[in-house]
Formats: sequence, structure tokens, C-alpha cells
Amino acid sequence: MGSITPYDTANGRRYRVRYRKPDHTQTDKRGFTTKREAERFLASVTIAKATGDYIDPSLSRVTVGALAATWLASKRPPVLKPSSYLPLKTAWHVHVEPRWGQRELRSILPSEVQAWVTELATTRSPSVVIRALGVLAGVLDMAIDDRRISRNPARGLRNLPRRSGRKRRVYLTHKQLLILARVSAHPTLVMVLGYCGLRWGEATALRVRHVNRVRRRFNVEENAVLVRWQIHVGTPKTHERRSVPYMAALTPLVDAVCEDKEPDDLLFGNGKTHMKRENDDKSWFAVAVRRAQKIDPTIPRLTPHDLRHTAASLAISAGANVKAVQKMLGHASAAMTLDTYSDLFEDDLDAVAAQMETAAATGPHSVLDVSALLDAEQRFGRF
Repeated sequence: MGSITPYDTANGRRYRVRYRKPDHTQTDKRGFTTKREAERFLASVTIAKATGDYIDPSLSRVTVGALAATWLASKRPPVLKPSSYLPLKTAWHVHVEPRWGQRELRSILPSEVQAWVTELATTRSPSVVIRALGVLAGVLDMAIDDRRISRNPARGLRNLPRRSGRKRRVYLTHKQLLILARVSAHPTLVMVLGYCGLRWGEATALRVRHVNRVRRRFNVEENAVLVRWQIHVGTPKTHERRSVPYMAALTPLVDAVCEDKEPDDLLFGNGKTHMKRENDDKSWFAVAVRRAQKIDPTIPRLTPHDLRHTAASLAISAGANVKAVQKMLGHASAAMTLDTYSDLFEDDLDAVAAQMETAAATGPHSVLDVSALLDAEQRFGRF
């Protein structure tokens, strides 16, 4: 099982524990101040070896930086999309590596990680802090999987910065959307975004061959995302292709942008290069918003992504069920759709009640004969 031997130091007697690791090599641990403490350690090692939970202390001497390269490599595209991988890589180099890169795994304490998070939160947004913590925790999770450490000091922290409340969503009415499209340099794109709920990257990645003009469908198969001024084309956000219908009223517009183009040409823009979403006040979309506001001052400031919210709002107002809206938007689940647009479905409850009242009040046997119900309440309520 092992042995315990005493030895003398300038500070008094100490105890050394010698034992064999699961690979049968011998090692020891010294510095125990009492024999009972040494016996408890030897007993814990014996149990850990018997249950398969033994952690070799020598493996925990590796630095966080030595493992981070392997962890980041495991996240590279195509495992993660470039737009998801780059923020992790940046968080490692900017926030995590300077503080933890040279630290040995075994030396990190939860209190130190908590202090780092608290300090970082004084100068960085909650999203940046949580992402940086997630990178450190991910590297340490890999160390646990490799049986280098037994617990993750970056997990289970009690005090984390809270993200700000849900951003105010912008929803346009049918009339406002039409005004915006009419004064836009790309009216068909505005209408598609506002009525089909495509993400910007999905819409700008559409090709002529993705349009089924017989069934009036957009087959969403690609997503063009701008990452560090470079367009990366990949699968849609949830990695699942979907078919999104468009209204018959949009048929002339869709036919017009398909005209004189080859099947592999992009539907929007010049047909050859993907349109980039510009966020400055001089972009075509910002100019269109200002023009629309002059016509209708009630039109709020908005971005192209807000047209996706508009599409959800208009679909829900038209009576679409949650599952249909989920499929249109390409959400991973109906629960996600409900969570994202809970405010819209709450408002829709009033409409549901009104529709039920209308249905109940029609026909020869209306259930809303209030006088008869009150009479029944008085006659039978006592039983």
C-alpha cells in the first residue's frame, strides 16, 4: 500500500509518504506535520487507485498555456464557425493568456479566478468577461478529461457579472416596411428580410438556384458572415438547411432580381460578390431609414437585423403558430422562439381571447348567454 517515514527539518519532524502509482512507478509526497495527516493522505491515495479516480500530481504541473493551444485547435473551423472561433481566440490572447498562461494547473485557486473575474469586470463588458472565463474554464475542463486535475477552479463561481437586460426590439408595421423598401437602394432585399425573417448572411448568400419560383420558396443553404473584413461562407447558423416561403406579392420583385443571372449568381447585389453589412451612417440602409423617417416620423431607428424581428412580429400577428415561426426563422427549437419573442406571444394572448369570444358567440347555440349562465349559477350553485 505504501510507507510512512519520519525525517527531521529545521522546523521540526515531518513525514514522507511513499507509494506506487497505478503504472507501478514509485513516487512520494513529503511535508506532512503529523503522522495522522500522512496516514489520511495514504488512505485517500489507496482508495483513489482502487476506484479509478487517482490523479497523478506530476501531470498537474503543466501550465495552462501548454494546454490552451490544444484546446483552441479543437475549436477551429469547421468544428466552430469562424465567427464563433475568432472571439474565443481573441479572448485567450487578450485576457486569459496574460494572467494564466504561465500558471501550473495545480496552483490555481477558485478565489484567484473570482478575483480575476471581478477585476476584469471593472473595465470590460459582462459578455467579454463571461467569454474570457469560459475560455479558461474550457481549458481546465480538458485538463480534467486528461486526468490532470480533479476539479475545475473556474467553474461554480458565485459572483459573475450580469448581462444587461434584453435589448429593445424594433417591429415595423406593414405600412412602415413598405415605406422603407420604397426609399431603399435595395427594396427587394428589404422586403425579403422584413417578410421572410432571413438573417443578413442567409439573405446575401442566396443564389438564383436557391429560389424555387414555382413553389415561391427560398432554400436557405448558405450563410455569408463578415469576420474581420472578410466574408466566410458556410452553413446556416444551426447547420440545418430550411425552406422559407415568400408571399405571392413578392413574386414580381424576386423574378426581377433573378432576371439575366446564372444559377450560381448571387440573388442580391452585383451577383458576383456578397453584400457586406455596413453599420455606419452613410450605408445604404441608414440612408433609407432616414428617408423613411421623413415620410413617417414614427419609424424608429433600426438595423437590417431588426427586419428579422419585424418578420417574426408580422407572422405572429397573422396567426402563425410557434412551430411555423420557428421553422421560418431557423431557430433550433420552438422554446427558443418563445423565449426570444415572448413579448409578442404575450400580446397575442389578447387576440386569442377575442377570437375565442367571437367563435363562442356565433351560431344558434351561443355559449355566451350571460343571463342564462347567471340563472344557472343561482339555481344550481348551492348543490
